[in-house]
Formats: sequence, C-alpha cells, structure tokens
Amino acid sequence: MFVYEKMLQYPIKIKNTNPKLASLIISQYGGPDGELGASLRYLSQRYSMPYNEVKGILTDIGTEAPAFDKKL
Repeated sequence: MFVYEKMLQYPIKIKNTNPKLASLIISQYGGPDGELGASLRYLSQRYSMPYNEVKGILTDIGTEAPAFDKKL
C-alpha cells in the first residue's frame, strides 16, 4: 500500500519573506540558464552522439546533476 505524507524533512519557520530572493532562486532552477534547462540540454544532445560511451556520460550528467548540487 502507498501512503503519501506531505511534510518537510526539517521543520522551518519563515519570519520574513523576500520576494526578490525567491524570484532569483526560482529562476536558477527553472529559468533559461537554470538547472532544469541545463539538464534537458544534456539529455537532448545525447541523441546526436555517435558513441555509446558519450551517450552514457551525457545521460548521467543530465539525470544526476541536480542531485550533486544537493550534496554540496
């Protein structure tokens, strides 16, 4: 059985909001130069690569790059 509980890993309390900073952070993830755009570019370039090794590297970078950022 599957149970979904929507809760944060660490509880947070926001005292002051900062819309400008929030906009900057969102643009870094989903904007034209953000993480999602970069990931999709790597994944789309893999189809034009002639060697399987290079395709594998581009696939690994495109699917795992956001996970590397979280570890830093």
